[in-house]
Amino acid sequence: MQMKHYFRLCFLFLSRYWRPRIDFLDKSILSLRVWPTDIDLLIHMNNGVYLSLMDLGRMDLTLRSGFYEVLTRNKIYPVLASEAIRFRKSLKPFQSFEIQTELLSWDEKYFFLKQQFVSHDELYASAIVKARFLRKSGGKVDPDEIFRLLKISEEKLNAQLKKLDALEDYKNLESHLN
Repeated sequence: MQMKHYFRLCFLFLSRYWRPRIDFLDKSILSLRVWPTDIDLLIHMNNGVYLSLMDLGRMDLTLRSGFYEVLTRNKIYPVLASEAIRFRKSLKPFQSFEIQTELLSWDEKYFFLKQQFVSHDELYASAIVKARFLRKSGGKVDPDEIFRLLKISEEKLNAQLKKLDALEDYKNLESHLN
């Protein structure tokens, strides 16, 4: 994450105390604005900034769901395996927008999150992120253990689990990156 985004990150850490708490399986909505430090020579938000701001969207979900405390207590940290993003429209200077982040699905190793940039109910960019969790002492943490730590019931998980063709398409695309 770039230094310029640390102010936004500090705000997230503070705002978790007054923003509504959400469930880890809920959609997180983070409202932001395009600042002059976010734009490039074409006077729109730089494509690299989208990826940095997606970190903030995931952090918002992590903080407001109480997942951050679970991670720190158990000495677990997230790592990204891959990201795929599609840009549809350009966000302009000072334009307000939301980053909508939600858990899309998971398998035996990875979580798949969907993150969308939306302004005035219009989609500007959409991404799928593949992430997993590791222990600071070494070793991997599978999604089942994460759900146990979060105390999410099997019934709730089964209701949430979404099998999507788009996710299979993403896995196929990823196989071409090797």
